[in-house]
Amino acid sequence: MKKALITGISGQDGSYLTELLLEKGYQVAGIVRCGSRDEAGLQRISRNIEQIQLFEADITDLPSLTGVLDEARPDEIYNLASQSHVSRSFDEPFLTVQTAGIGALNLFEAVRVTLPTARVYQASSSEMYGNSVDADGFQRETTPMEPASPYACSKLFAYNIGRNYRSAYKLFISNGILFNHESPRRDPSFVTSKICREAARIKQGLADKLELGNVDARRDWGHARDYVRAMWMILQHDRPDDFVCSTGITHSVRQVAEYVFGKLEIDTAKLSVNPDLLRPEDRHTPKGDSSKIRQVLGWKPEYTFESMLDEMIEYWMDEIKRPAPGSHAVV
Repeated sequence: MKKALITGISGQDGSYLTELLLEKGYQVAGIVRCGSRDEAGLQRISRNIEQIQLFEADITDLPSLTGVLDEARPDEIYNLASQSHVSRSFDEPFLTVQTAGIGALNLFEAVRVTLPTARVYQASSSEMYGNSVDADGFQRETTPMEPASPYACSKLFAYNIGRNYRSAYKLFISNGILFNHESPRRDPSFVTSKICREAARIKQGLADKLELGNVDARRDWGHARDYVRAMWMILQHDRPDDFVCSTGITHSVRQVAEYVFGKLEIDTAKLSVNPDLLRPEDRHTPKGDSSKIRQVLGWKPEYTFESMLDEMIEYWMDEIKRPAPGSHAVV
């Protein structure tokens, strides 16, 4: 029976990956931040909590990571821990660099010293490309990387230091360069969940309008359930490598909002743009070429853009209930 260790296990990707690995017969262990064992912090993995071994450690603290690896002895390690909100990275660049960048280095060093036979998946990001695009409009493994946020810069460091440790120390470290992926478990601070949640609140009479920033920003959106399957497939490959994971299709934030509003029969006049929500620097039209992972590993997405949003709409409509007189909405 294989054993997997997931950093960031309580996040969107960590929860879906946990379910996938349990279905495949793995023993699953996870790292959570010290003091985050409360019910809210573990909500996404609550349904499987009895089947998971949890360790308290800090991705920014090397000794705590080596201690976990020495005790858990996993065959596979999935590094999903970081401050992953792009907009927040402009406000908290030091935290972002420490978790997404130095945190990855800490993990690689802990593996080198403690468990060099383990296979490591590093959660890299399409944000690393910034606005660098190949002539055909796609971003792929060979596209030059020009990060446009502190988050992207941190992820690019982690990507490169992982490749360095792979080459210098012969460690099995693979990068999954994942484009945007969403689900009902996505935090509402991310735009797709924000749209679905606020549209549900408008539909149920709990809000009057939805404010967004750059509604013309385009992204290549897929479903997190498809993308964690890609993570697992990447570590089953016979050698460490780097793979872009994407749908190859872009949609604008405006299109997301219009689809959700249309599904719920809400007047788009309730959608407005707030300049205060614009980022200092934003990417233009990122679109991923995932032909390598499709050809080499046989991966392909099962969700469409529409089926992903349908699932998110249904979740938020069920999650948000109209309050009784004198009470507040439950979100």
